[in-house]
Parts: sequence; C-alpha cells; structure tokens
Amino acid sequence: MLLIIFCLFIAVILVQFLYYVVFFGKFSFAKPQASTPKRVPLSVIVCAKNEEENVKNFIPLLAQQNYPDYEIVLIDDASSDETLEVFEAFEKEYSNVKLVKVENNEAFWGNKKFALTLGIKAAKNEYLLFTDADCYPQSTEWIKEMTAHFTKEKTIVLGYGAYEKIKGSFLNKIIRFETLLTATQYFSWTRLGKPYMGVGRNMAYKREEFFKVRGFMDHMKIRSGDDDLFINQAATANNTSICYSPESVTFSKPKTSFKDWFKQKRRHVATAQHYKSFDKTQLAVFYVTQLLFIILPIVLLAFQFQWIIVLSLIGFRYLFAWLSLGFAAGKLKEKDVMYWYPIIEIFLIFTQLNVMLTNSISKPVQWK
Repeated sequence: MLLIIFCLFIAVILVQFLYYVVFFGKFSFAKPQASTPKRVPLSVIVCAKNEEENVKNFIPLLAQQNYPDYEIVLIDDASSDETLEVFEAFEKEYSNVKLVKVENNEAFWGNKKFALTLGIKAAKNEYLLFTDADCYPQSTEWIKEMTAHFTKEKTIVLGYGAYEKIKGSFLNKIIRFETLLTATQYFSWTRLGKPYMGVGRNMAYKREEFFKVRGFMDHMKIRSGDDDLFINQAATANNTSICYSPESVTFSKPKTSFKDWFKQKRRHVATAQHYKSFDKTQLAVFYVTQLLFIILPIVLLAFQFQWIIVLSLIGFRYLFAWLSLGFAAGKLKEKDVMYWYPIIEIFLIFTQLNVMLTNSISKPVQWK
C-alpha cells in the first residue's frame, strides 16, 4: 500500500512539474512585452451599482488617460445611493463621458449582464475596454498599453487586475497571491492556445466578439461571469492576446475580512462550474495534485517510507514551483507575496476544499 502511495506521489510531482514549468512557464519565463501603439477609437465601459464613493475617486483617473480618441461609458445599474448623481455631474464635466441609466427590469432585476449589454450597445466605438467601478488604472498609459495588443486577428485582450497592498495584513497577501496564481494560469493557457477566462477589472474586446456569441444570453441567468464566462465562450487561440506591462495594470480595493473574501471565492468557484469541459478538467487536475502533494507525503513520512527520497521530491517541487511563480510575480510586481509562498499555498488549498464543500451544501449568492 505504501509503495502505491509512493508511486502516486511521484506521479503528482511529475504533473505539478508539467503545470508549473511547462504550462505556466509559457508566461512565467516569457520575455518582457514590447508593444506598438494602435490608437484605435475606444470606449471604456464602467458599470456601477451603489458605488458612490468609488466612482467619485476613480472616474476622474479614467478621464486623465493619455489617449487621443476615447469615450467613457458610465452605466448606473439602478443604484439606490448617489451614484447616478455623481455620474450626471461627470457627464457635465467631461465631454467624452456618456451616461447609461438602467432601471430595474422584472426579467433582469439586478443583473449586471443586462446593464453591461445596454452599455455595450450604447458605446459609439467598436473597441471596448472594461473595468469595474471599484478599480483604477495604475498609469495614464493604461488605454494605450491595452489597445496596443489588438491586431486584425487579435480582438480580445486580457489584462491583469491587481489588488492594493495593505501593510501588515496576512489576508491581503493571501488575496494577492491567489490573484497572481490565477493570472499566471489564464495568461499561460492563453499563450498555449487555450484561453479560458479573464477578469472584468481589466479586459478589452471588439464589439463583434460580443455579438458573435449572442452576448451574455447563454449564461444570463447566472448572475456572475460577465467576464470569465464570456471569455470562456468567446476566446480562441486565434483571437485572444494578453497584456501584462506595468502600465497596463489596474488596481482594486481588496476584501478586508475573511468572511467577505470567502463569499467572493464561493461565487468564483460556482461560476467556474460552467466552463468548457477541457477547462474544468485542467483546473481540477491542477487542484487535485495540489491537494495530494500536501496529503501523500504526510502519510509516507509518518511511516518513514523512503523518507530521504520523499523529502528530496518535496524540495524539488517547491524549488520549481517557487521559481515559476517567482518569475511571474516579478512580471506582475507581486514579489513580496512569494516570501510567504509555502504557508499561503497550504492555506489556499484547504480554503478551496472548504469552499467546494460549502458550495455542495448551499448555493452562493451570485452577485459581484
């Protein structure tokens, strides 16, 4: 029995090597990006529901972008606070701001996808760049960097949506590490010709891609997934590219309590259940091997079975995983989270297990 467990452990290490070095290496070990500005007319789309304080602070940053031809489409999704009034003030202040007012609809009540659809239809330009109301670009070159990766063939661009650093917060390091790992995964699989998700905090696509798949209609009843479910459906090896230059990054305010973050993770995991079969399978294989990498060596070491080889394999695995994610962290300016890598990884693995068990008992609330 212990020999079978030992062989399974070796197989787990080999699969992990494939993921971290071969698959993730497509992004982790890639050269810095070079870009050529395209200057295509563009519409920045922001959907907000009860985001009064955030839009006051962040919309002016969008208006300061160093880009010659763009509009900002602000969508008020039936807010009950002062979001609409703030948007109306911006519409008067900035000539390139367009306001879309969404009223509650019985069939689509509280559905962000319905609100986004109205905004996409109202946009005057074919190229669309999306971010959330609680996000802001790191640089005035954000639009220029993201649009630089559009070509005749590449009509979808996936960017990186980072979270702000909170000094002294271990939860913040966990959140940013998970964001780093997620980005490494979807950037890498895009480079491998299998794009499967993006984040609505920072992504762009040509409007024709939206209508090719009937917009959000195939998953309109699922409240979340205006970003990843759309990309899972519309993105292909031929039409999708990535952008990870420092100037292209957007930042969001992270959750500050474990309870709120856990709820967010429940929604993300529930949404991923609607991915294509290949994407669900590769994500499941990665997670299962992560979990087995923790469990199997504990059993082997408890019985002191080939303990020198087991410890050597553990060290080998941490070495290649740390190198791969370390290079990715360097590209995305998240190096500080790697100091806590082994501890954070173990915490995330068992949190993921908790999320899946919790979701199997009750469905999460599908809203942002």
